[in-house]
Amino acid sequence: MLEQVSAFVREHVQPSETVLDAGGEAGQAELARVRALAKSAGLWALPLPRDLGGGGLGLTEYFAWAEQEGSSDHGPAALGSACLLDVRMFRRFARPAVLELLKPLVAGEISGSYAMTEPGVAGSDPAAARTTAVRTSGGWLLNGRKWFTTGAGNASYVTVLASGSLFVTTDFRVVREIPVLGAAGQFEIALEDAFVPDDHLLGEGGDGLAIAGTRLALGRTLRCLRWIGMAERAFGLMCLRADERQVRGSALADRQLVQQHVFESLLAIRSARALTRQAAALVAAEQDARTEIGLAKVAAARTLHQVTDAAIQVFGAEGLAPGTLPMLARIGRAARILDGADEMHVSDTARRVLRTRAN
Repeated sequence: MLEQVSAFVREHVQPSETVLDAGGEAGQAELARVRALAKSAGLWALPLPRDLGGGGLGLTEYFAWAEQEGSSDHGPAALGSACLLDVRMFRRFARPAVLELLKPLVAGEISGSYAMTEPGVAGSDPAAARTTAVRTSGGWLLNGRKWFTTGAGNASYVTVLASGSLFVTTDFRVVREIPVLGAAGQFEIALEDAFVPDDHLLGEGGDGLAIAGTRLALGRTLRCLRWIGMAERAFGLMCLRADERQVRGSALADRQLVQQHVFESLLAIRSARALTRQAAALVAAEQDARTEIGLAKVAAARTLHQVTDAAIQVFGAEGLAPGTLPMLARIGRAARILDGADEMHVSDTARRVLRTRAN
């Protein structure tokens, strides 16, 4: 299966990345085409529950090939696993009205978005969110703005953090798309007296941050695995370039400074992979993995940034031209902010370790 997933992403997803990054109608049409291929190949929604139409693989099995799937930023969406976090969250905390979304979600007939970050509020402090949820007859009224909500432009619903609770709503307005270093897919949305019925509250009132925490552990682990997959992709390109490029009668691979780039990149990838696999094992076993995830997140984000930068250096000016490496460089730079800025993970992890050592 690992080989099948790797080949599918390489042959069908990676060649479509430029169109998928641009978004819009062309991007949606291309995503639908690639998804149809994934379904016909028997690779659709492999880590999703069988009773919902998925492949039924457990987290341990999924973690084993999430790198290959994630070697393209569009791999999870193309293979139907991008909704894994919502499916697991809804099955654990949602009421029947929301559970009705699961089958069409797994089938790829609808999509959702997750809205926590807000304009003017530090993303590292979700408790400071200003979006409000006020009790009304039969439900709640939500008011506020969220941004960097992935895929909200085409989403059928959005899960929103408001007043310390999580709500699932279809009543939202897309304010604008926010290109991230030129790539589409992120949006700002407005909630304007958005009515959410009682049965669209996740868990109990005030449980939002705790529920979000359970989601983040898995989400960050998957991000790390995918970033390592992308770093491997950049590393492969760098090694190929070093072997093939001739300068003054010899290959770049013979130059010590290029060898230094190769060594440091390989060291970073293998170190980040070891840390991430340690975190993944704890997450799959539902154990406390906060320290391991903090280490893995920073290591994986730095690795993608470092290896892609080294690959661009080995390619020279050609590495700056439109193509794979600039795309990976964009993702690598964003990785140091996504899922919590590296500085937050460094501080939180260090404080946790110091408290443990003090006791």
